[in-house]
Amino acid sequence: MSKLAEFRQLEKHLAEQLQALEALKGDAGLKKEIEFESKLRALLAEYGYSLPNVINLLDPQASRRAPAVDSKTGTRKPRQVKIYKNPHTGELIETKGGNHKGLKEWKAEHGSSTVESWLTK
Repeated sequence: MSKLAEFRQLEKHLAEQLQALEALKGDAGLKKEIEFESKLRALLAEYGYSLPNVINLLDPQASRRAPAVDSKTGTRKPRQVKIYKNPHTGELIETKGGNHKGLKEWKAEHGSSTVESWLTK
């Protein structure tokens, strides 16, 4: 993409975002939320409290609860060991996943469904 085309595309996206921003500025719900936040922060400052103080006042158990575990970073049960036995050579391959070099070679040579039928455990 040429620099000019890229510039025009970015310019178009910027104009769309500015239009969306202007639409949000007129939204009554947003104005109400902004007003609430500013009044809340002023009240917190007046009494010398911070947001964690207020959370602790309203929900003392919140700090003791374990944080929610993200499904992508959480722990998962360990994989089971699979043992494949080649009936032609008697060779055994033990693996916990399908990324084993020898297993891939077998699947390329004999086919995936055939090799899966060699699973002993």
